Amino acid sequence: MTLTAAIPLKPWPYPKWIAHRGAGTLAPENTLAAFRKGAEYGYRMFECDAKLSADDVVFLMHDAALQRTTNGHGIGGEQSWHQLSQLDAGSWHSRHYSGEPLPTLTGLAQYCNRNQFFLNIEIKPTPGVEFKTGEIVAQQAAHLWQHEKVPPLLTSFQFDSLKGAQQAAPHLPRGLLLHSLTEGWLETAKRLDCSAIVCQYALWTPEIVLAAHGAGMRCLSYTVNDEWAAQHLLALGTDGIITDRVDVFSPAA
Repeated sequence: MTLTAAIPLKPWPYPKWIAHRGAGTLAPENTLAAFRKGAEYGYRMFECDAKLSADDVVFLMHDAALQRTTNGHGIGGEQSWHQLSQLDAGSWHSRHYSGEPLPTLTGLAQYCNRNQFFLNIEIKPTPGVEFKTGEIVAQQAAHLWQHEKVPPLLTSFQFDSLKGAQQAAPHLPRGLLLHSLTEGWLETAKRLDCSAIVCQYALWTPEIVLAAHGAGMRCLSYTVNDEWAAQHLLALGTDGIITDRVDVFSPAA
């Protein structure tokens, strides 16, 4: 890897600690109940997964298939929002959350903006609609946060989704998610004009942090649930930690 002269880091108004899918495993992921639970532990920034219904409503769910986190069946992106809105997205977790619905991005934006919370929206497209999902998520995010001082951070593993977001709302910050440091990862992030690199936490080394920071990008990690890993990442000078363990890590740390 050839390092060039460092450029200034992009603006970064976000907290260091980010609650994964709302509150990790303490509540049904990607539901408003989860974000409320994360807030109970003092978290002010949340990560969520966003995809499109068959009629282009942006809703929150991680998997393409409905079975793991709802009482539905099949591919979520192949069903209308009316169908999806009838599903129970809480009972799989525990009886306490029975009847919890799938939220829309609009509903989560209203909750976050009302409480001055920050959001990382992972664009999680149904296979085959990567660009369209990035485009529509970015358009909606730009509209929903148009009067807020701090916009959401849009991230994705999918190049086409980030490209769609870049074209639809170039002013919104973007982050490239990485499972591994494939050849050309930094150049890809530069082409997408990313503000951040979001890596599986074990990938960060002093050299990789230096490369990302030298390109003006922030360094974030997922999903950090062990104290030793968190301390290592803090010592490396990374900029954000996504965790399930909202009950263990204080966001004030």
